[in-house]
Amino acid sequence: MQRKVRILSLALVAVATSLAACSHNPPPTTALALAADSASSPLAVRPGDVVRIAVWGHEELSGDFPIDENYNLLLPLVGSINVQHLSVSQLRERLNTELGQLFQRPFFTLTPLFRVAVLGEVYKPGLFPVDPTLTVFDLLALAGGPTRQANESKMQLIRGGQGIPLSLDPAAIAHSSLRELGVRSGDQLVVPRSTFTREDFSILIQLLNFALLAFTVIRH
Repeated sequence: MQRKVRILSLALVAVATSLAACSHNPPPTTALALAADSASSPLAVRPGDVVRIAVWGHEELSGDFPIDENYNLLLPLVGSINVQHLSVSQLRERLNTELGQLFQRPFFTLTPLFRVAVLGEVYKPGLFPVDPTLTVFDLLALAGGPTRQANESKMQLIRGGQGIPLSLDPAAIAHSSLRELGVRSGDQLVVPRSTFTREDFSILIQLLNFALLAFTVIRH
């Protein structure tokens, strides 16, 4: 009789442990929550970023050019430009001056591509060069989209070890660019796991069935 009671107790403990694990929130980021203030600061590039330049009528000057570890941007014919203390708008002015010495009225576009990591509950986590005019949904699409376990309402930016919650409704996320949301180069977008997923529910059902089977064995 004692052995049967012990089996039932172990089964109930297993069910209780599963319930506690499913209802327990994942540990929060151990960093301070900061206000995303990038939207009001000058847009700039940093080492590891890429500058996409398209010069009309001059394909040899067009392409994606990386910023090296010394903040230098090396361009054909133009040479090296140090971007350490330049905003993106200032870099455009500088490039317009440099190209103006080579051609009359140069027409070009300059698009910074930031390095942003997408981690957590996405199908293809990784580091992506992104246009700051993209939205969060665009960035998630680059990472293969959120998984079924994703909790998109609890997404966070991790910057320098500090967590910045993205407390936004879906409409705001859909219409706001990464720049407007304060995303900077080097940030990490973390998509956390939901506290209770379909897989968790399936495991819970299996444990309940196990407990019911154990109870049936005890009764007989």
